[in-house]
Amino acid sequence: MKIATWNVNSLSVRLPQVLDWLSAHPVDALCLQELKLSDDKFPAAALQEAGYHSAFMGQKTYNGVAILSRTPVTEVVKNIPGFADEQSRVIAGTLHTDTGPVRLVNGYFVNGQEPGSDKFDYKMRWLQALQDWLKEQLQSHPRLVLVGDFNITADDRDTWDPEGLRETIHHTTAERDHFKALLGLGLHDAFRLFDQAEKSYSWWDYRDFAFRRNRGLRIDYTLVSEALKPLVSACEIDRATRKNERPSDHAPVIVTL
Repeated sequence: MKIATWNVNSLSVRLPQVLDWLSAHPVDALCLQELKLSDDKFPAAALQEAGYHSAFMGQKTYNGVAILSRTPVTEVVKNIPGFADEQSRVIAGTLHTDTGPVRLVNGYFVNGQEPGSDKFDYKMRWLQALQDWLKEQLQSHPRLVLVGDFNITADDRDTWDPEGLRETIHHTTAERDHFKALLGLGLHDAFRLFDQAEKSYSWWDYRDFAFRRNRGLRIDYTLVSEALKPLVSACEIDRATRKNERPSDHAPVIVTL
């Protein structure tokens, strides 16, 4: 079973690339972030024609998340229960496989703008609410995968300039502590279960030839529960999409169970 996550930075712009990618990489499920379109504009018919069911939570201009799956997604939850939020940031659903159900949680984590800002405070509250909810989810769904654009570098390996960017957004101790707290729930970073090349990133700024110079960040993650950890056989970043014409600034991350 293959599950991928990809921040497409506007599905309306990137839909042809998504369809081409799915044709070349027929994963079982693809989680998208930053749809940047309202529900009425979601291309469910085109994706259905490509062989994928869709569960989605859109938002005009900003945010938006979706799960595309070869089989229907059940028990869909949108956003974090009990956390008042006007932003479309989380969608969860259950995938049914031959070996049992897999709970898939797809998140577009808060950016936070800069430490000390109101948006950073929102990020901290959002992360805490996510942890509290996931603790409950893991009790009822031990086979759980959390994917998405986390907008956090887990540690210094995940940034091209660890010293120059230290304690800036995506690199603060507070953000990394929240990431560690997610792992403390019994989740594991699938990418780090394997030997990986140094300077492996999933996001590169559009400016300053960042991709060409490999000045990037790894902020797109796949975390698997303890029950699924033994089943993970691979996890990789598909850098090729970043070479597309008008690419997303993020690359897909694919985990194989």
